[in-house]
Amino acid sequence: MKIIQTTSLTLDQKQSVFELWNSEYPEKIGYNELFEFENYLDGLSNKKHYLVVDDQNQIVGWAFTFFREAEDWFGIIINSEIQAKGFGILLLDELKKNKLVLNGWVIDHQNDLKQNKEPYLSPLGFYTKNGFLVHQNSRIENDKISAVKIRWEREYKDNG
Repeated sequence: MKIIQTTSLTLDQKQSVFELWNSEYPEKIGYNELFEFENYLDGLSNKKHYLVVDDQNQIVGWAFTFFREAEDWFGIIINSEIQAKGFGILLLDELKKNKLVLNGWVIDHQNDLKQNKEPYLSPLGFYTKNGFLVHQNSRIENDKISAVKIRWEREYKDNG
């Protein structure tokens, strides 16, 4: 496995990431058509993509950073077949190398189903184990998503 960094995705990469999004995230936040997903990506500024590619050159994980509301944000998706094998940590570490702060929205319940009707398991514990703090008073609540804000900040060490 390797990580490829890019500021723009090819059409094939967009298609693979679109399929990954729809298979791994809750069905309610999926996209019906590729152009809808492209519109979402086009609405983000200062994007950087991190693709986890297997030995057959297939995308099995994707992370992205972007700038919104004067803050750095991120998202990560890992193919369920390779979850809990260190690739999420690998991606997070790669994102953290380039940022002082990362913000994200995380579903913090087990009430949603994926497209295949399996339960979507909240990754909140994964993020807290990896240094993110939960901001319970900052939430998204609508008909598509119920999520809490998480935030990671680089620690500064004073050598003086």
